[in-house]
Amino acid sequence: MDAFWFFARRMLRHRWSIVAAVVCALISAGGIGTGLVAVAPLLQNILQRDTAEGRVGLPGLALDFNDKVPEWLGFVRIEQATIDSLPPKPFTAVLVMVIALGVLTVVGGVANFLHQYFALSVVYHTIADLRRATYRAVLRTPVLGVASVSAADTVSRVVNDTFAVGTGLSVLLGKALAQITKGAVALVAALVIEPRLTFFTLLTAPLLYTVIRKLAKKVRRSSRTALESQALLYSSATAALQGHRVVKVSNAERYESGRFGRINRVLTQELLKVRMARAISSPLVEGITIFAVGSLALIAAKAIIDGEMSPERFIAALVALGVAGASLRPVTGLVNEIQGSAAAAKRVQELLIATPEPGHERGLPVLGRHTDSIRFERLSYTYPGADRPAITGIDLTIEAGQTVALVGPNGSGKSTLLGLLTRLMEPDSGRVLIDGHDIAEHRVRSVRKQIGVVTQDTVLFEGTIGENIAYGSWGATRAAIEQAASRARADGFIKALPLGYDARIGERGSGLSGGQRQRIAIARAVLRDPAILLLDEATSMIDSESEAAITAALSEFASGRTTLVVAHRLSTVVNADRIVVLDHGKIVDMGTHSELLERCDLYRRLAEHQLVSTGA
Repeated sequence: MDAFWFFARRMLRHRWSIVAAVVCALISAGGIGTGLVAVAPLLQNILQRDTAEGRVGLPGLALDFNDKVPEWLGFVRIEQATIDSLPPKPFTAVLVMVIALGVLTVVGGVANFLHQYFALSVVYHTIADLRRATYRAVLRTPVLGVASVSAADTVSRVVNDTFAVGTGLSVLLGKALAQITKGAVALVAALVIEPRLTFFTLLTAPLLYTVIRKLAKKVRRSSRTALESQALLYSSATAALQGHRVVKVSNAERYESGRFGRINRVLTQELLKVRMARAISSPLVEGITIFAVGSLALIAAKAIIDGEMSPERFIAALVALGVAGASLRPVTGLVNEIQGSAAAAKRVQELLIATPEPGHERGLPVLGRHTDSIRFERLSYTYPGADRPAITGIDLTIEAGQTVALVGPNGSGKSTLLGLLTRLMEPDSGRVLIDGHDIAEHRVRSVRKQIGVVTQDTVLFEGTIGENIAYGSWGATRAAIEQAASRARADGFIKALPLGYDARIGERGSGLSGGQRQRIAIARAVLRDPAILLLDEATSMIDSESEAAITAALSEFASGRTTLVVAHRLSTVVNADRIVVLDHGKIVDMGTHSELLERCDLYRRLAEHQLVSTGA
């Protein structure tokens, strides 16, 4: 429950709305309490039962009120002249009291509406802030931190779990507050009317608390497991639908259906456990309540027979206790709902408290635009859970404006070096220096701002082509976007589309060919005008015709920029100023294409078998 109360405290940011909600709830409950206290005098006048001094009607009620007011509250007593002016007929007293109760009912209804209005306003604003903060926290999490949890699970926490937290908060500030205030006021009214019966009824409270607490724990545990299973369900369905073609050509429909079914069964079982706890709570509470009311009736009957209690006071006390019971009985279900939200709150809190990636701290200096060199100094890095380093002891200096190609077998550490330069990971030891400045000591945004990246896995977002090109270059003009597209050899096919740059593309660039998507990604990098260009297998997934256009665009764009290339095309490697050969995370040689062919056996094998020609 700690996580749930942590988020409940966030509602205090809207404290004046909370105060208004609580005041309105008390006003609504106060009207009920006043009506309950008036039940006994109302019955007394209807039955025309005289008091010991023969007091009836409104004058009698006023005198009874004065008798009950303590000396220190004498100023609230009703003046005798006022009492003498009141109509003495019992029916008139009943009429006045009924009208007064009607007014109280209207006031209570308005107050109840305002309570719900203010309460839900606080909850919705709080959850909107929470959802935004959670999503921001996810975006600030290191890449490997996000990768360790499935995307479906993360999205489920951001969207579904925050909604579940909102359900719990609305129950707490809305229904629970209303029911508890009404129940509490009704109990106070019962104490005023008949303290002995009320005290006896309260003896059942510890038993009710124990039952509610035990069942609530079971609901919380099962709800958390159900939420985790629900996230797995999303993950399974998302993976299968994204890879729908692979599923079909692999004849894996039955396997995917079975996997989905197994997770679905686990989810159903946990939901059934929650159902069981919630279903049994109401009969248990009702049984305890009936036992208490039966015992109460026996005690009251004995008191009435012995003349120690008037029937109207018993009826009024019973009505008050009945209202209290009716108000407090739903609290069991409300507590279960809050406990279900507590499980979701814990999952959301885990995202919020996750360690953000370094480099966003206030006070870090901004890194100036690169003009001199890039240096990897004794650099080592091991991926979480790996049994050996991805790179170790890397020492490499790249002068500004040079094009350096990184080659090596799969897993040799090529992409890891690019990831460390962009600070997507932090090295275990060593430093990355740009113009002699350790990038770990500067704002990460200033580092990434001057780096353009084009990878084999082109990422496009749902929106227009123009918006995708301008992604990351906020405020770019249409002229700048079109110029970047022209330099990326993308202007031709974009203008051929019915809406041109305003044409919308689907998720991950659906509707475009691989070469078209790649040219949009290059246009995005061109628009950023980076000082450093990183090309990670940028032409590996496209046809030869598209490759020729893209290679020409990249060669033109890379001119005058420091460029690091991870490629499997021989033409790209041959044209590099220097080639760095990596194996098992270490640099084994570096030089030009001809130099490496003469002296490096690994490079010679790569050139013969792994590096392919442009026309291949």
